[in-house]
Amino acid sequence: MVTTTLTPYPTISTFSGAMGLDNGLEKAGFSIRLAVEIEKAMCATIRRNKPSLPLISDDIRNYSGDELLQRAGLKKGELFLLCGGPPCQAFSTAGKRRGLEDERGNVFLKFISLVGEMQPKYFLIENVRGLLSATYNPAQLPQTPAEKGSALAYLLYEIEKLGYAYSFTLYDAANYGVPQHRERVIILGSREGYRLPHIPPTHNEHGNNGLKPWVSLREAVQGLTSCTSGKIPDKRKPYYKLLTEGQNWKNLPLEMQKAALGKAFGLQGGKTGFLRRLAWDKPSPTLVTCPTMPATELCHPDEIRPLSVEEYARIQMFPDTWEFAGTTAAKYKQIGNAVPVGLAEAAGRHILNFDSLNQAEKERICENNRCTLARHSRYNHTDDLHFRTHLAKLKGALSTSYNLVLSNY
Repeated sequence: MVTTTLTPYPTISTFSGAMGLDNGLEKAGFSIRLAVEIEKAMCATIRRNKPSLPLISDDIRNYSGDELLQRAGLKKGELFLLCGGPPCQAFSTAGKRRGLEDERGNVFLKFISLVGEMQPKYFLIENVRGLLSATYNPAQLPQTPAEKGSALAYLLYEIEKLGYAYSFTLYDAANYGVPQHRERVIILGSREGYRLPHIPPTHNEHGNNGLKPWVSLREAVQGLTSCTSGKIPDKRKPYYKLLTEGQNWKNLPLEMQKAALGKAFGLQGGKTGFLRRLAWDKPSPTLVTCPTMPATELCHPDEIRPLSVEEYARIQMFPDTWEFAGTTAAKYKQIGNAVPVGLAEAAGRHILNFDSLNQAEKERICENNRCTLARHSRYNHTDDLHFRTHLAKLKGALSTSYNLVLSNY
C-alpha cells in the first residue's frame, strides 16, 4: 500500500505505453498515481523515467478496481481521473477489425468495468478512428445486426448503465499544437452526469479566427543534433533521389511508378504512403510504429533516411529528456503508439477548466453545447451528438444480448 500525501487530481493511467498521455496530463496539472502496462519495453521506459511511480507490469484483466486503488494509495471516492487507450489494433482500419471479438478489443470492456468499480469523477479514453465504424456481432447471437458502429454502441451502452454521461468526437492533433496530423477518438466521461463539451481547438491551418497556425515539422525538429534511425532499403533509394520534399511516388514518371510500387500499383485505395518525402513547412503525417514499411514510409524531407527516433519524439512532443528503452525498432513502436503530449495536455486542461465551474455554469455550458458541432478533424459526423441516433437504433439488439455476452468476458 502506497502511503503518500494525496496530490491534486489523482489519476490512474492504464495501457500507459511510453506515457505520452501521462506527460500531457501532468503538464495540465494531474498527478499520475499508478501506471498499468504489460509490454516489457514500455515498462522499462516507464521505470527509466519514473522510477518512483508505482507500476503494474501485467495484464490489467488480472486486477480489480480495489486492487488498483490500493496500489495507487487511494480510497474509493478519491480517484479524479481514470485514463487510457485500450489497444487499438482490434479497431484499426489497417487490421482485421475483429473489435470486441479480439482479445485486445475486449480489454476495452475491462476498462469500462473498472470505471464502475472505482467510480472516478472523470474518465478519458483514446482510440483510433476505426472505433467509430467497428462492428460487433456476438457469435452466440447471429441475429444481432453487425452494423457499422455497433461495437462503439455496445461500449456506450455499458457506460450509460454505470450512470456516466459522455461526449466524444474525432480530433486531429494538429489542431492542438501538435506538429502532426493524427486523428484519434477521445471519449470524455463524467460521473456527475454532465456531457462535457468537445475540446476547443487552439490551432488551425491558417492561424485565423483567433487560433494559432499549425506547427510545422521544421519547427518541431529544429535544433536536434543527434539522429538514431532505421534504414530505407537500397532498392528504394534511387527513387528518393528523384523526389523533393512533400513529394511521393505520384511525382515519378509513370513507368517508374509501376516499377517502384510493383503489384501495389494496380490496387484500389489510397497509396499516398508509398515513397513519401515529408514537407518541412507542414505538420508531419501520422507517425506509424515503423517508418520504413513500404506503404507507410516516412522519409526525411532532404536526406534519404526515415525520420529518426529523436524526430519522432519531438513530433509526439515528448520532452528531450525522456528516455526510451529497447532497440531502435522498439523505440519507434513506443513513440508511434503514444498519444501526442500536446493533445493530452489540451484534453487535461479542458477537463480541469470544466471541473472548476459551479453547477449552474456546468449545466448552462452543457445545454449550450448540445448542438455545437465545431469541426475538429477533416471528417464530418464523428461526434456523439450524431451517433446518438445510431445508438438508439442499435440499443434494442444490444440490450437483449447484454447478459449473455458479458458473461464471456
